[in-house]
Amino acid sequence: MRLSHLGLPVRDAERSQRFYATYFGFDLGTARTYDDGTVIISDSDGFDLALHQAAEVGPAPEFLHFGFRAASPDGVRALLVRLEGDGVPVIERDDETDHVAFKCADPDGHRVEVYWEP
Repeated sequence: MRLSHLGLPVRDAERSQRFYATYFGFDLGTARTYDDGTVIISDSDGFDLALHQAAEVGPAPEFLHFGFRAASPDGVRALLVRLEGDGVPVIERDDETDHVAFKCADPDGHRVEVYWEP
């Protein structure tokens, strides 16, 4: 058994789809819209992101986040540069010998971590 999907409340499902497709490899061609307005998109590993339309998305506790493991420290650094160049808010960063990571905010303020560890 493995974790296979994550549901997030979002104010604008199309904007969130573009964000996760642009930076995290989700495929817009897999988007399925359900009667309640939820849109599910998948990545190449079959992980599903369920984006549920919500009028408000409240602030989450600071510790609450989800993450993507990168294949290399340079992959983390390259994505960090790209996100910063595009004006995506970066909340924290760590660049050590055995841990390279950062957390950014998606368009609704959800904290997303990208990290590498040996």
